[in-house]
Amino acid sequence: MVDSEVQDAINAQIGREFYAAYLYLGMMAYFEGQSLSGFGHWMRMQAREEATHAMKLVDFLLDRGGDLQLQAIDEPQHSFDSPVDVMRAALAHEREVTKTINELYALAVEKNDYPAQVLMLWFVSEQVEEEKNAGEIVDQLEFAAGSPGALLVLDGRLAGRLFEEEAEGE
Repeated sequence: MVDSEVQDAINAQIGREFYAAYLYLGMMAYFEGQSLSGFGHWMRMQAREEATHAMKLVDFLLDRGGDLQLQAIDEPQHSFDSPVDVMRAALAHEREVTKTINELYALAVEKNDYPAQVLMLWFVSEQVEEEKNAGEIVDQLEFAAGSPGALLVLDGRLAGRLFEEEAEGE
């Protein structure tokens, strides 16, 4: 059985992961509205990934006999000023998620919950990748500032993103 504090923290993280999926769907809608379908595709894949992360936590909690308590999901931001504004918001969000993942890992260590520690180490590694990916796009958008051609090249590159399970199968 999972410790009640760890269970509560996992339930809260499930809500944050589903919120992230909503946030990225809102960002996708912004990009689609700007005719930047490559950015929109990247955000759609990001939303799918966040929902998958939430389900990974759901399954873990249920597998351990925990009590799944789904929480309300806040309405995410959905209007933005520019593509770089969107990606800066995505990077800031990923940094906040990293903070909560690290706190959840620390709690699992404090409670000697070894299965939760193993799971959270996966999330810790995942967050390194999440911050790197969002940060690179921010950097590239800032570098390309004022260049519609560079924006379209980046849009085309982002259109090629595969969902993580599809990418792992190659």
